[in-house]
Amino acid sequence: MPTRNAVITELPHARLVTWSGLLNTDDGNPFEGAEFADRTAQVFGTFGAAGSVQLEGSNNGTNWNILADPQGNALTFTTGRIEQVLEIPRFIRPLVTAGDGTTNLTVSMFCRRGLR
Repeated sequence: MPTRNAVITELPHARLVTWSGLLNTDDGNPFEGAEFADRTAQVFGTFGAAGSVQLEGSNNGTNWNILADPQGNALTFTTGRIEQVLEIPRFIRPLVTAGDGTTNLTVSMFCRRGLR
């Protein structure tokens, strides 16, 4: 399972974290950003046959759990869409859990610092 590095773009009061080239069984290098109060994830690309990617969180970088949206639904994506992330764990990463040889996904996460 290769780990894909994120491209991080600094913005005023925010950060955009983008993992691209995610193939079947790939994960993303964990992003640490506890200072960000609001996080929104968008997934797009080629899902292939039964393609699926989940957004996971961890407080220790070892034990990972699927994160949820504000309605309590697991952030497991089988089609492209955008969702707010409910929890604020220390680390966040994407994990592609299914797909085929055509699966090639991008996960971008917009993180906004609390306004002062």
